[in-house]
Amino acid sequence: MSSRLRRAEDVAKSLAGRFTSTLHSEQVAAKLGMWLGVSFTVAFATGLFSHFVQHPPAWLLWPSRPVNLYRVTQGLHVIGGIATVPLLLAKLWTVYPKLWQWPPLRSAGHAAERLSVLLLVAGALFQLVTGLMNIAYTYLWPFGFVQAHYWTAFIVYGALVIHVANEWAKVRRHAWTRVEQPDRRRFLATVAAACGVAALVTAGETVTPLKRLAVLAPRDPDVGPQGVPVNRSAAAAGVTQVLGDPAYRLVVTGAVRTELSISYAELARMPQHTVRLPIACVEGWSVECEWTGVRLRDLIAAAGGAPDAFLTVESLERNGYYRSSEVRPPHWQDPLTLLALKLNGETLDPDHGYPVRLIAPNRPGVMQTKWVGTVRVA
Repeated sequence: MSSRLRRAEDVAKSLAGRFTSTLHSEQVAAKLGMWLGVSFTVAFATGLFSHFVQHPPAWLLWPSRPVNLYRVTQGLHVIGGIATVPLLLAKLWTVYPKLWQWPPLRSAGHAAERLSVLLLVAGALFQLVTGLMNIAYTYLWPFGFVQAHYWTAFIVYGALVIHVANEWAKVRRHAWTRVEQPDRRRFLATVAAACGVAALVTAGETVTPLKRLAVLAPRDPDVGPQGVPVNRSAAAAGVTQVLGDPAYRLVVTGAVRTELSISYAELARMPQHTVRLPIACVEGWSVECEWTGVRLRDLIAAAGGAPDAFLTVESLERNGYYRSSEVRPPHWQDPLTLLALKLNGETLDPDHGYPVRLIAPNRPGVMQTKWVGTVRVA
């Protein structure tokens, strides 16, 4: 053995000998690993739901009911992700001594196992850190967050499945056994309490009774024009100059029998309907509001659009990734889907989409298009 390898071995053995705490145990690691497996599974499932609601395949028709489904799943995704942070850190601390095992790679199979663990740890940290920065609207990277978060989720969950398969014997041996040592019980209870506190001080951004406790929530659900938060203002969207244009017309065009061009005054004279629907953001916050406006299905019927048509609702905003959104039959035919003119009984504030915005059940806020100018039927 070369002197360099001998020194590396001596260093590893010396470091490994310093980890004398009984908390660095197989039993504690198995308990935390089981909790992490549940947390990551929930995050993976709710994250996929959010992604496919925003970017649905052509063949997939999401239902419009229950109206709060997206609100609940995305709230669970974000709040659960924040609550996972102390759990993941505790797990990494518990298994940290394994980094100093010698030799580091005992065989090709062991090397593959350690590679999967590396992907799992690195990917999990990447998901949590970038996820936290995304809900804080802090982007310090050159890549698109949505795409990176989506594909990394598959890497992380795949590595998790491999890791669980490799460690299944340990999990089975310890997951359901009682923890006898008091220090281990206290440690696990502390981790559980930290996760609970993290969830409690975040959940108020979507769970109204807890809003006074939401000190870590990125959005206060009561702060914003007309008492409702906004992510993108009229000024940021560059539409302030066109909002007061007396020549404004809402146009319904495309595969219709009769193209419509309707002024704001004409829209206001049409039959108005009031519904209670949440505005639910991908960052996890949501607020239930009262919306008043014209049913989208009534406009499509007046224009002579087909019942199975796909609609594209376009904003007056000229740029922006979400300046338009697709509305498929289950949503535009739902009587709760409106082109809203009022919010909580008041004319829409410009930051909430004046003169007209889309509001529909079971859709993320980024797809509730504001400053609507055109509805295209296909």
